[in-house]
Amino acid sequence: MKAAVCRQFAHPLVIEDVTIAEPNVGEVKVRLAACAICHSDILFAEGGWGGDLPAIYGHEASGIVEATGDGVRNVQPGDHVVVSLVRSCGQCSCCAQGYHGACLETYALDEKTPLTASDNSPIVHGLRTAAFAEYVVVEASQVVAIPKDISFDVACLLACGVITGFGAVTNSAKVRPGSSVAVIGTGGVGLNTVQGAAISGATTIIAIDISTSKIEAAKLFGATHGLDAKSEDIAHAVKDLTNGYGADYVFVTVGAKQAFDQAPSLVARGGKIILVGMPATGVMSEIDPGTLAGDCISIIGSKMGASNIHVDIPNLVAMYRAGKLKLDELITQRYPLEEINDAIAAVKRGEALRNIIVF
Repeated sequence: MKAAVCRQFAHPLVIEDVTIAEPNVGEVKVRLAACAICHSDILFAEGGWGGDLPAIYGHEASGIVEATGDGVRNVQPGDHVVVSLVRSCGQCSCCAQGYHGACLETYALDEKTPLTASDNSPIVHGLRTAAFAEYVVVEASQVVAIPKDISFDVACLLACGVITGFGAVTNSAKVRPGSSVAVIGTGGVGLNTVQGAAISGATTIIAIDISTSKIEAAKLFGATHGLDAKSEDIAHAVKDLTNGYGADYVFVTVGAKQAFDQAPSLVARGGKIILVGMPATGVMSEIDPGTLAGDCISIIGSKMGASNIHVDIPNLVAMYRAGKLKLDELITQRYPLEEINDAIAAVKRGEALRNIIVF
């Protein structure tokens, strides 16, 4: 199997001698067609969350089911599927509350990687998916069947960027119609937060970024205003745009300390701060607890948009087919696996919303 194996931080090497195991009970093998590059893959590959090497990253994928292990009922060989990192038992206390991305269950694939090198040494099953490769073996709960008329490059976006941003609005924050929203960071996740807010009926949607091109992109996805964090007094501007109150909801969709630190200055009394972006391990942010208590401000963590992928992905597919959800517009460029380092470099330079590896 051909795969991009990270042997040293940030420099995956495409090799053809990776072996992937056949699916065991409750597992699915998928022949991949597309995998988007997420900042989480880059952060992990650069050591931001620790971990061992060698590893294969990639977790925002789509493809065709090749084989299934015993007990798999949700898909069958030949199905077109979205492949996500979310493993969910559906029964633990987190799943019961709707936090499927924080499932407490331990799976066989958590204990033993299905990937080995030519010398039979293990390769880390990065982000529970390892989708910078021609095939993946994942737990059955990680795959969702989709209609065969949905192109794979579009479908792969639903595995992470879309459900994370859109779900933060609809599942985690439950944004009310007529409310005001500020979104810090308008990359792939941030744009889906913006369009989730627009579809939810927010009337003031403020996109904040350091990239003017991404601010303009946010306006295409439903932002009513754009603010350049490099040149504007963001707190003052947000207050001006919200009649002096601040935003009802402030979404932090990037993993930057400055963004977390800035969020409390943008939120209205009685408002909510939703933390969506994932910083490197050890990044800390300070807040004034007295202000939070006195102004009745809530802080919410939102992992993978608190999504139940088996409900949310079909709903998003239906919205896309009805012309209500923008997906094609998220794709910046498509690359073959052999050019993955170029694709990653473009993302790091801030030149892409979502770059796609196509197989």
